[in-house]
Amino acid sequence: MHPAIAQYRTGIAAICRRYGIRRLEVFGSAARASDFDPAHSDADFLVEFAPGVEPGLHSIFGAKADLEALLGRGVDLVEPGAVRNPYVLASINRQRAIIFSAED
Repeated sequence: MHPAIAQYRTGIAAICRRYGIRRLEVFGSAARASDFDPAHSDADFLVEFAPGVEPGLHSIFGAKADLEALLGRGVDLVEPGAVRNPYVLASINRQRAIIFSAED
């Protein structure tokens, strides 16, 4: 995980708790770090909401906006079940890294 993301773990955890996120994992260039451009790259996250939390517009867009403000870059939030292409899912699974888990 790139330090430009990792340095905000505490703030990210607070956002996750605020919106009922059970698990947040970074993937893509922010997870690989080797091809992440701190000046231009966005951050891609797999987001899983806690049981009983309905991931409505407020939760999804609120978490996205708060993460973008904290990280100072664009953020994409993707629910794991929304990834239908098995090749894309395999690529994500190879590189994802946990940044927040409510179980920890």
